[in-house]
Amino acid sequence: MNMIGIMSLSLIDDLLQSDGREVGAQSGHYLFHTGDEVMALYVVRSGDVHLIRQRADGGAALVLQRAGPGSIVAEASLFSQRYHCDAVAASPVSAKMLPIRALRDRFRRDPVFAGAWASHVTKEVQAARFRSEVIAMRTVAARFDAWPEWHGGAPPPKGEWKRVADQLGVTPEALYRELARRRKSLAQPV
Repeated sequence: MNMIGIMSLSLIDDLLQSDGREVGAQSGHYLFHTGDEVMALYVVRSGDVHLIRQRADGGAALVLQRAGPGSIVAEASLFSQRYHCDAVAASPVSAKMLPIRALRDRFRRDPVFAGAWASHVTKEVQAARFRSEVIAMRTVAARFDAWPEWHGGAPPPKGEWKRVADQLGVTPEALYRELARRRKSLAQPV
């Protein structure tokens, strides 16, 4: 794709149009394992992929990334030799598998693509930092109050409460209790 083409498309759209292979995975299927040689990156078309790091002490695994539709799985692995976590389909997944060698070559030879990639990764780092701040908040109420700032002021979409709870690092039940508490306080006469 030429420079003008890339400038008019988002990085994700560009990657989805790049050479690669369409793959599918059922829930629980691994796209790659910790320690595997980095052979490809994935762009999720549908479903959810979780990047999971197993704790050395045997404690609960850490979810490092929740990649939904339009997300690049493990973009931080672009210049790594080995994956540093497992990629597991959290639901049935359809994705574009992009060969790592082609991506590395394109990054090195195409400054517009490299700039788009750097911009994308910068936004991902900012989002991860904000999410870590939200997760550090002690109450569900505080986390829920921070959600609109995290998402450009937009309210949570209808039918997406489970995903919102996941993003906030709380159970859906805890989020539903908070929503019920808020509805009740709004219904109280002043």
